[in-house]
Formats: sequence, structure tokens, C-alpha cells
Amino acid sequence: MFVNKKVAFYTLGCKLNFSETSTIGRQLAEIGFSKTEFENKADLYVINTCSVTENANRECRRIIRKAKKNSPEAFIVVTGCFAQLKPKEISDIEGVDLVLGANEKFNLPQLLTDLNTVETTQVHGCEINDLDYFSSYSLADRTRSFMKIQDGCDYPCTYCTIPLARGKSRCDSIENIIKNANNIADKGIKEIVITGVNIGEFKDKNDNRNFAELVKELDKVEKIERYRISSIEPNLISNDVIELVKKSNKFMPHFHIPMQSGSDVVLGKMKRRYQTKLYRNKIEKIVNEVNDVCIGADVIVGFPGETQEEFDKTLNFIKDLPLSYLHVFTYSERENTPAIEMEGVVSKPDRADRSKQLRILSNKLQRAFYEKYINTEHTALFEQEDKDGYLLGFTDNYIKIKVPFNAEKCRTKQLVKLLEIDSDGIMKAEII
Repeated sequence: MFVNKKVAFYTLGCKLNFSETSTIGRQLAEIGFSKTEFENKADLYVINTCSVTENANRECRRIIRKAKKNSPEAFIVVTGCFAQLKPKEISDIEGVDLVLGANEKFNLPQLLTDLNTVETTQVHGCEINDLDYFSSYSLADRTRSFMKIQDGCDYPCTYCTIPLARGKSRCDSIENIIKNANNIADKGIKEIVITGVNIGEFKDKNDNRNFAELVKELDKVEKIERYRISSIEPNLISNDVIELVKKSNKFMPHFHIPMQSGSDVVLGKMKRRYQTKLYRNKIEKIVNEVNDVCIGADVIVGFPGETQEEFDKTLNFIKDLPLSYLHVFTYSERENTPAIEMEGVVSKPDRADRSKQLRILSNKLQRAFYEKYINTEHTALFEQEDKDGYLLGFTDNYIKIKVPFNAEKCRTKQLVKLLEIDSDGIMKAEII
């Protein structure tokens, strides 16, 4: 047991990584570790990495150096997607004691025999197609939890390293997911964000029940007040799922649906499993069916073969859709992906300029969406922290709001009236 030993965590990347870091944290607490902030001195640092962009790899190196500066004698563990893809590269970074691949990250308590730093970095990994499924969910944020239902991906998008880092699609059982949801509810958490690499592919590992069946069962969990569906592929959003969200009081009117490009030429090069017609039809159906719905989209700019004409198609396609916000990603070359060999490379300055244009458009879309709801009433779930004298929260349809700080309203759901958009882009509101 590691009594009186402190552990600090740093998580890069997606909500899925946060759910897994939280699970590792609970495992380490069971063997005696107490958690501290990453900026503090610790005996053990666990860095959960991402490899979706080139920047994430550089950030990983920076965080390792920061941990060693905080506590020169600390034991450093690196895990996550970058660790699965580049274990040798990470093991060569000064200060790293242990590298854990995708399947080994949840075996950390068994692999920690002591906290003595090592001269030769230990690497524990596995073949990517031999990965098991390991359930995880986050509890660090007392307002909401990220709950993993699925891992891996069977979609061979030409720009993506996730199938290499996380393997084939594999899922939890609905029975175990419901058990996790009840465990989360017992901690007083009000909202669950359903996460995974490709959650629309969900098939119960025991009986193949699909994502719509899971939504139906989660809706019955009594103590959870709100669910959000994280990123879900447009071709995998069934009419059943739309209908369930439409009728549910617990599943929020909020979808995040990756687009990646508004050009059929570029979508083809990416090997996405839909074209713009399907995407448009899906968005319009959801907006027509689900009242007050908020829809976000992912877009990648600067993909090989994205000429100015094809980028303009994306820009105009987005302007013509009822979207509420964008997550904009600048394409970066990733090793062992087909896209890195493609012709039509877009220059770095053009990538940056296109990214800037879409971020400006995203701000306009979000502001227009917010303006629609000024002087309307919505339910909102408030966070825990005091932010410059304000209490922050999100409405059911994902409008970020603020009210004067009131400790009694932290982590509670309240009916609010939306008043005006502040200079920081957050909606001022009042509790009714």
C-alpha cells in the first residue's frame, strides 16, 4: 500500500480520456494514494495522452518536463493514445519511468511495486487487436460525469490514428452501463455525458442491443436528471434515437455531429461514410423534430486536396445549415495514415487562414443561436465554482449562462430566464 503518497494527473484530449483518468484515480485511491493538483509536488504523476493532432504530441513532452520540475524525484507514468502509438519515443524522453499501452493503463496498481525512479524506462503494451474492454467513468467534476460505453473504431478514416491507438470497436453491456449510471447517481451527480470513440456503433457485448435500446434504458435511471450524447456520426443517428431524445425529459436537446467537410470530394478522400446530402437531411430532420435543439459540428480544414473551391463549398454549406457552433481542427499529418501520402497538400498559411475563417463563423453561429433565446425560460444546471462573482451553468440546450454567485445554487437545476449576451459571449440570466 502507498499510504500518505500523493498522485497528480494530467489529461490531454477527449472526454473519453477524462473518464479513464478518473477510473485510474479511483484505482490508485484504493491502494492508498491521495490526489493532489498537478501543479503541486507529488510522488506519482500520471499523464494520459492524446495523439489526434501533432500539437498533442508536443504538449505531452511539455507536461512531462513540467512534472519533473514540480517534483524531481517523482515517478512518471505516461499512458493513453500517444503511449500506444509511440512507446519507444516516449520511453526515450528523460524522466519517464513507465509507459503503459491502451490495455495496460488500468493495470497500473498491479504494476507499481515501488516509486523508485528507474534508469531504463519500463514499457508495457499489447497488440492493438488484443485489447479488452474496460469500463470507466469520471467523478472528479461533482456536477457531471463522462461515462464510457464504447471504445475503439472500425471506421478507416484516412486522417485518423484512433483505430491504431484504440483498436477495433468494442462495447460494454447495457446491464453494466446502467450499474455505472446508478453508481454515478449515488454520488449526487446530476448529469451524465455518454462518451466513446464511436458511440453510434454501440452493440451490447452480450446481446447486440443497439444505441437506441441503451438510450431507452438509461432514461429509466431515476436519480440522473440529465444526459448528453457526445459526438455521434451522422450516418449512425437513427430515427429511433431522434424520437427518444424528442420525447425524453432527461436526454437534452443537444447533438454534436461531426461533419469534417462540406465538400463531397474531400469527404470521399477522407473515406467518411456519408456525403453532404445525408448530413443536411439529418440536421434538418433533427431541427424539425426536436424543439430548441442545439447542434454542434466538427470540421477539419486543410485536408489534402481541399482547394480553395472545395473550402468555399464547406463554408457555404455550413452557412446554409441550422448549426449552433463548430469545433474547428486544422489538419496535421499523422504517421501511418493514408492521408499523409495524398497529393494536393495545403500550405500551413492557408490552413491557418481557413481555420480562422471557420472560427469566426462559429462565433457568429453561436451568437445567432443565443440571440434566438433571449427572454425565454429554460432549465439550467449550475456548476460548483465561483467565477469572478458569477455562478456558471448550461441550459438544457447548451447555452452557457451566468448568474450572480449563490453557493446554495451550486450543482442544482434551476428554471432561469435568459436576459442578454455579455461581452464575454456568455448569456446573463436570472433564476426564476
